[in-house]
Amino acid sequence: MRQGLSSAKWGYVTRRVSGHEHTQVSAGVNTPRLGDFVVTRVIQVGEHDHLENVHGRRVRMFPGDIVVGAYGNRYATDFYEGYLPTANEKVHLLTAGGLIGTVASAHSSKGAPTELEVLGALTDSTGEPISTDDVAIGLTTPARPSLGTIVVLGSSMNAGKTTVAAALVRGLSQAGIRVGAGKVTGSGSGKDHWAYVDAGAAAVTDFLDFGMASTFGYPHDRLIETMIAIRNHLAANGSEVAVLEIADGVLQHETRALAAQLPGFADQVVLAVGDALGAVAGIGVLDDLGVKVGVVSGLVTASPLASREAAAATGLPVITPGEFAGGAALDLIPHVSVPADRRPNELVELGGPSV
Repeated sequence: MRQGLSSAKWGYVTRRVSGHEHTQVSAGVNTPRLGDFVVTRVIQVGEHDHLENVHGRRVRMFPGDIVVGAYGNRYATDFYEGYLPTANEKVHLLTAGGLIGTVASAHSSKGAPTELEVLGALTDSTGEPISTDDVAIGLTTPARPSLGTIVVLGSSMNAGKTTVAAALVRGLSQAGIRVGAGKVTGSGSGKDHWAYVDAGAAAVTDFLDFGMASTFGYPHDRLIETMIAIRNHLAANGSEVAVLEIADGVLQHETRALAAQLPGFADQVVLAVGDALGAVAGIGVLDDLGVKVGVVSGLVTASPLASREAAAATGLPVITPGEFAGGAALDLIPHVSVPADRRPNELVELGGPSV
């Protein structure tokens, strides 16, 4: 038996699925696999009372709503830790973007997760199940942005990585440089995508385009391949500079695996931190991996005193997102000379909602 999906609410992680009117849900519950699209019914609304749809708009959810998402794991020290559900486990909404799994632990500030009932797999018109891999773009020919690749890492979650990346995009694009932005790891959400677009990115791509609704739990080789493919894709689409953001903190094992690949890949590395101690520790972890941090930024820059403390402790420049947007981003590509009158002069505020 199959059921139509005309009234379903589609999560952001399904944004590459086209022809919604031709999709269906097949009866029966398959063994969950990373990236499989799944159709669910909301049983009880919890911490996530809104779903982020395929356009990034927040859509209110109610008990009984049909929600289409994708199975995956979530790593969020400030929210939920979640994994693929097993037999007899409750199924939850792990992110507002439509990532579906079972919550294993939660930050003390977060309430109970939204509980879902699995109705079945999302299928195409022939009844074949669909996964994120089925709608992914192909790997592109190796290519490097002509003016370089800047990678933004963080000492932890909520250190200001996306704000820093968006500020870099803004400062470079306002100087007339074609900038591409990419999110290498994380859980599928439109928040970061639109932050890059709004900042002036000429091209934006992320791990979802390469077949992953969430990167937590995928083999390191797959993640490394995806990071390179994101850089290649941006360069192939005319980006002169690629600004790439790697999620979570440098202690997260997948972030560390990617960081180890940065020598020879990244032309500049920016570390976003919350305080001076995070800067010292983060630089130490990266130095052990052979990664040289060029600039410190992030939430620490909200305090001039903390910024001076971080600069004194690390010996590195500590740059605010507003300064990056106002022209300091150009200093990360020193072989490009931009007249002072072409340098923008504006501020970017830190912050943003959790998902």
